[in-house]
Amino acid sequence: MKVKGLLETKSKEVVSVNAGDSVENAIRLMHGKKISAVMVNDGDRTIGIFTERDVVRCYISKEGKRFGEIPVKDAMTTNLIVAEQDDDISDIMSVMIEKNIRHLPVIEKGKVIGMLSIRDIIQTQVGKLTSEIHYLRDYITGY
Repeated sequence: MKVKGLLETKSKEVVSVNAGDSVENAIRLMHGKKISAVMVNDGDRTIGIFTERDVVRCYISKEGKRFGEIPVKDAMTTNLIVAEQDDDISDIMSVMIEKNIRHLPVIEKGKVIGMLSIRDIIQTQVGKLTSEIHYLRDYITGY
C-alpha cells in the first residue's frame, strides 16, 4: 500500500500553529484536538513540527520559564523527515522505527497535505496481515 491510499482513509486536516505562538497555546490546541503533534508555520511556510516529546524537552531545557512565555519556534523540531504520496507504507514504517519518530508529515509540491502517525501505520499493517491470515486459513482448510 502507498501513502496516498492510507491518507484517503483518514482525516486530511493538518493542524498547525504559528512559530510565534506560545508553547502553552500549542499544548492547549493539541489537547483540544486530541492529537500529539502540530505543524509549525512561519507565514505560509512550514518550518517545523511540535510534538509531545518537544513539550518534555522544553520543560527540561527552559527550566523556570512558563510555557506561556516560550514561543513554539524555540521548542519545535526543525529537522523534518517527510513522506510523499507514492512512498510505500512498509518503507515509511522502517524509517519511522529507525529514526524513532511517531509523526510523519506528508508533502506534495513542498506543502504539507497530511500527517501520518505510527499508529496509522501499525493499524494498516495489522489489517493487512489479518486479511492474509484469514485468506491463508481459508486456503488451507478448503473454504
